[in-house]
Amino acid sequence: MEEHIWFLVELFISGKATEAEASELAYLLGSHADLLNMVKEFLGEYNDPDPQVTFSQKQALLNRAENIHNEFAYLRQPTQTRQRVQVVNDNVLSKIPKISFADRVRHESLIFSQLLKITIRQLRRNRAISFINISGLAIGMATAILIFLWVANELSYDQFHTNKDRIYEVYSQTKVNGQLRVDGGLPSILAPVLKANYPQVEEVNRLSGVGSFVLKHGDKRFEGRGVLTDPNFFKFFSYQFSEGNAATALTGLHTIVLTQQMAHKLFGNEDPMGKIVKIDSIANFTVTGVLKPLPANTVLNFVEYFVPLSYMKEVHWARDDWGSNTVQTYVMLKHGISRQTVEGLFWNVFSNQHVNPGTNAVVQPMADWWLYSDYENGKFLPGRLVMVKWFALIAALVMLIACINYMNLGTARSAKRAKEVGIRKVAGAGRGILIKQFLGESVLTAITAAVLCIGLVQLCLPAFDNLVGDNLTVPYGNPLFWLAVISFAFITGIFAGIYPAFYLSAYRPVKVLKGILTSAGSLLAPRKVMVVMQFTLAITFIICTLVIYRQIDFGLHRSKGYDSTNLVNIYIKGDIEKNYPVIKQELLESGAITGITRTNSSVDDIWTANDDYSWQGKNPSVSITFEENFTDQDFTQTSGITLLEGRDIDVYRYPSDTAAVLLTETAVKKIGFKNPVGQLIKKGNINLHVVGVIRDYIAGWAYELPKPIIIRGTTKQYGAMNFRLSNTQPVSTSLSKIGAIVRKYNPDYPFAYRFVDNIYKDRIKGDENFGTMAAAFAGLAIFISCMGLFALATFMAENRIKEIGIRKVLGASVAAITTLLSKDFLALVAIAFVIASPIAWWLMNKWLSNYPLHISIGYWVFLLTGAASILIALVTVGFQALKTAILNPIKNLRTE
Repeated sequence: MEEHIWFLVELFISGKATEAEASELAYLLGSHADLLNMVKEFLGEYNDPDPQVTFSQKQALLNRAENIHNEFAYLRQPTQTRQRVQVVNDNVLSKIPKISFADRVRHESLIFSQLLKITIRQLRRNRAISFINISGLAIGMATAILIFLWVANELSYDQFHTNKDRIYEVYSQTKVNGQLRVDGGLPSILAPVLKANYPQVEEVNRLSGVGSFVLKHGDKRFEGRGVLTDPNFFKFFSYQFSEGNAATALTGLHTIVLTQQMAHKLFGNEDPMGKIVKIDSIANFTVTGVLKPLPANTVLNFVEYFVPLSYMKEVHWARDDWGSNTVQTYVMLKHGISRQTVEGLFWNVFSNQHVNPGTNAVVQPMADWWLYSDYENGKFLPGRLVMVKWFALIAALVMLIACINYMNLGTARSAKRAKEVGIRKVAGAGRGILIKQFLGESVLTAITAAVLCIGLVQLCLPAFDNLVGDNLTVPYGNPLFWLAVISFAFITGIFAGIYPAFYLSAYRPVKVLKGILTSAGSLLAPRKVMVVMQFTLAITFIICTLVIYRQIDFGLHRSKGYDSTNLVNIYIKGDIEKNYPVIKQELLESGAITGITRTNSSVDDIWTANDDYSWQGKNPSVSITFEENFTDQDFTQTSGITLLEGRDIDVYRYPSDTAAVLLTETAVKKIGFKNPVGQLIKKGNINLHVVGVIRDYIAGWAYELPKPIIIRGTTKQYGAMNFRLSNTQPVSTSLSKIGAIVRKYNPDYPFAYRFVDNIYKDRIKGDENFGTMAAAFAGLAIFISCMGLFALATFMAENRIKEIGIRKVLGASVAAITTLLSKDFLALVAIAFVIASPIAWWLMNKWLSNYPLHISIGYWVFLLTGAASILIALVTVGFQALKTAILNPIKNLRTE
């Protein structure tokens, strides 16, 4: 600052100073009393043979500076002193010129410009440290922005519907084995009862999902996911129409509303309105509306078409009894009905109709559909919301690690900047000015990092979308987004810089200029705490990542109970059922398959469950639910499930096998049979006999405990055809032959097959993605931490360079010096490991408790993580320590 003031004095006496520069000089002199006296003395003694400024100009400058100095002196006085002086000597004070608002703004802008110049010089002078600070903050900010984009998307689910505050979904609640459970599948007859008997209800809507319809137009056929719903659906859900009328689009019996994507598939660039779409080659439907692309943040974002619910009667799916749960039911309440009122409104609707004893009706508001997905003890609990909170916490922790980096590096450079602080204080700079400068450096660094982080966000967004299963976009056109980014950068800069700013500005100039400073080589307590905190978080991430990956690996490789290799299934649709015998014969003759069986649901899945089974000795007060599947023959041979006792079901060889069952091991244990083959059980009033026992197998989620499963013989109710591909020819050749045969006998449907291996992997894809994200966060945390550790090691080595030179002259070895420089950092990492281990253990135990079947956390996970952490820190610090240790001591001590 002193140098700059004398530069302005030189400009002034040479007559080259502009009005703005003369004003800047006056304000700087007015705020630096010691320099004002020196300049006043200099101008009084300065004698220029060819003066460029007159005496009056000099006097005017000095008078203006004196006035500013007096005003500042007055403003610095305590309030009581000012009041006392004003009472005693009001006359004198009234003569002190007041600084106008414009002058104050000009003064602050000049100070800001000076601080900006100094900040830029500091960033340029320390390029390596600036790079570490900026890149660390940019990575942390990019991670936080990506996560908060996802969090914002999760919190916005179905919040755009016009009547969202009045819409509720109805559930049935029953008690099973002492536990309350809810089910969204309800009788179709319930909705009109709610509308008729409850005046609070304005509208009711029913919805049934369907994934088996094939839509056909001309020679184009597509199988898509749709819904059957009441005509008032679009009163409930505010999806936007590009063509058609929302109020009347579904009022006709054979009307259909398509999404733009499905319309483009079927009609290309033609206008679809009024065109005919054939469903399952049976019924013709007229296109009466086209929807704009459904928002990603809605629970129905998968839907491609909407058909009137009345069509269920034509395909014989409609049930008007209280025992058939075929639809989801929604109610729209009249204005003014509170949430508290509606929560118990329909509680007795089933008992009032004298049906379904023990069943009550509960509701969930639309705002909670996505985030409150769990139900326990009669309450809807946060499901997705828990994950949202965890991810928000992770974003905050990654940012904290990046900010700690900045704080550590800022304080580590204290010895290098101490003299700068001392000289500036001697020159008249107050602590406030210094704090402004250091905070300004931090904010400018954060803003630079924010610019870089936007590029990183755009670069990483596709990969992040793939992990979270969303299609997120950065709202560049939204001013609020930019305001949020700027505010985020500013707050980050303040938070990261506040400790270094107050730490550095607190130096006492007398001690600094005498060289009385705490050794920069000794790690101060606050800095130790921050390093430990950084590595505690990083090590916690690493331990959690290892446990998550072990759990995922367990799910992938646990015994499924069946052989999934080359096991394929297709859904039975159209003419497959009618032509099954000839299809089966030709498939076996083609050599493409080695086994085939028909089932109700595919081998890897279960679609039905029932608690209506009984047997001799069963306790009537205990309810046991059995998973059910149905087959015709060759179930165990085709699936590869081990037959432990008895024989397989074969309804063609043994016609009585339509009443035969296979029991899994767990089913036998639940029933309590010691010799199950030949035993009788009943399903309602139907007598069934056990012909075999099979090994437990997974039919659903990979982490479930074995469930009791009953396989029944049948000649109807088939939903899937399962076959095992031959090993004697390429898979593509086999699939080509199978496709040709199936299309030959079922020409109106596409040949859509599914590999059971892929289905199984898809079920744990969410867990795999979560593991990948955990690994990414762990990598980021350790990378940012190591960047900071490397920079700290560099500073420590630089500040101990003389000491190291002396030690080498006295005979210290390279290994001894390397150990000397590394041990303090390694000790901090070891402390971080000790703190992180119980935290990670607790977190992972809590996470694993969500899985009925899970691994145990072995001690080796902690040993491996501890060893890896020490090794990473050793490599990071050791490189710089070794580099310093091998320097020539003569060069280090040359200046002594």
